[in-house]
Amino acid sequence: MSRPSRVLKLLFFILLVRPVVLIVLGLNIIHRQKLPTKGPAIIVANHNSHLDTLVLMSVMPLRILHKIRPVAAADYFLKNRWRAWFSLNVMGIIPLARKGKVDRGTLFDGCRGALADGDIVILFPEGSRGEAEQMQPLKRGLYHLVAVEPHVPVVPVVMRGLGRALPKGDPILVPLTATWSLAAQFTFGRGKKARLLWQRLNTPSKAK
Repeated sequence: MSRPSRVLKLLFFILLVRPVVLIVLGLNIIHRQKLPTKGPAIIVANHNSHLDTLVLMSVMPLRILHKIRPVAAADYFLKNRWRAWFSLNVMGIIPLARKGKVDRGTLFDGCRGALADGDIVILFPEGSRGEAEQMQPLKRGLYHLVAVEPHVPVVPVVMRGLGRALPKGDPILVPLTATWSLAAQFTFGRGKKARLLWQRLNTPSKAK
């Protein structure tokens, strides 16, 4: 990320996102110390709201904010010139193609490049926002990424409440307290255990 983009990103979160998170929303974070403070690392979380990415990034230390790279749908976030500029230069997204023919071998090149640079990648295994407080079936993206990056630590995050604060399709922010729970980070590694874990990820879960 270029220096001007780093400055813009920092100002955006300091002046706008963090005040909203601190004043309008209440956050109860369980095991906050388990958030990674350096990369490479992958944060995986459920996805119910546009707030998910913003709030996740806002609780990270400001000194590493430029190293936080959310994976986002190219067809949505690069849809027009303004949105694309903001998404790439302020949010620092890694665009991912969801539509059309995609070469699985190169699909996660952006993620792999970010991890090689020591960045922290945010990935939503559900693929898109679901209904408030409901888990969708998992896509296979995480499975394919950890298959080629087996030694990168993965940090699971479960978020509750943001889907009600700003649900999909609703432009009005409702001041509600969100609760997060973080699990200990782990790596998939290689061998029999890794294959079993990959097989689990390769089988989309049923929505609950």
